[in-house]
Amino acid sequence: MADVARLAGVSSQTVSRVANGSPGVVETTREQVLAAMSELGYRPNSAARSLRYGRFNTIGVILFGLSSIGNSRTVEAIATHAAAEGYAITLIPVGAPTQDNVLGAFTRMGELAVDGVILIIEVHLLDAAAVTLPPGAHVVVVDSDAGDRYPVVDTDQADGARQAVRHLLDLGHHTVWHLAGPAGSFSAERRASAWRQVLEEAGRPVPALERGDWSADSGYRAGLRLAADPSCTAIFAANDQMALGVLRALHERGRRVPEEVSVVGFDDVADAGSYLPPLTTVHQDFAEVGRRCVDALLRQIHDEPSGPGTDLVATRLVVRASTAAPEV
Repeated sequence: MADVARLAGVSSQTVSRVANGSPGVVETTREQVLAAMSELGYRPNSAARSLRYGRFNTIGVILFGLSSIGNSRTVEAIATHAAAEGYAITLIPVGAPTQDNVLGAFTRMGELAVDGVILIIEVHLLDAAAVTLPPGAHVVVVDSDAGDRYPVVDTDQADGARQAVRHLLDLGHHTVWHLAGPAGSFSAERRASAWRQVLEEAGRPVPALERGDWSADSGYRAGLRLAADPSCTAIFAANDQMALGVLRALHERGRRVPEEVSVVGFDDVADAGSYLPPLTTVHQDFAEVGRRCVDALLRQIHDEPSGPGTDLVATRLVVRASTAAPEV
């Protein structure tokens, strides 16, 4: 910094103000300093600045697995919006969602020096009163039922499922079969509960629940069972990957889609419009979820008013060629 100051003909304090982007520096002076920095190859020491101001411009993300479409796209959205706000992200995947693993991940985040943490949690870990996050930590939770204790950002899972089921009933299907996600998954339970509620409110029979693990393979296995039931004319799969497996099973068993069986998914993955037939599905706005997560965390970091509560991001049904009125 002293070398830059000598070359630019200014004080070290002026170099510091330019390096930190502080206002109040005459533009010609700023250009002189920047030119001197470039000539000398000087780069401000971000670590030293972080220690001085207590900010690291880094957001930690703790999540349970990157294999699911929802988690990977949410992380991508968080990284994109964080970068736009001048923040990097540090990612720590956790194998098993236990209290010890969560606290261990927070300890690791503290060692890596982050300003706050976004926790992407796919199970009901935070529903138990005995499971808590470190006190005083800046944290936002994704995909959980913990809005009474922490700020939560989530897709409106229930409304998305309601739109899917009502669409199939409005087409004239007598009832709707459901292929749910794994037991213990918050989003799977929300979607299954909404499916059941819509059928009960409409006075329709509620078929036995099929369950998968979010994969296309599990959708294929469940699809084979559903294809064997001639009364099954409408299927709501809890995600697009399982819906893909269902479509394959129906095709192999000679059940035409949508003429004999209508299929709806959930997520609206990038390839959903290229399924055969193109898949009717519920669109999740992962980019908006990521943006709201980062914004909510930055409000805490900047000591702006913030408290517990759930911020729901709206869904919308995208109708394509995989659904139609049942054959008479």
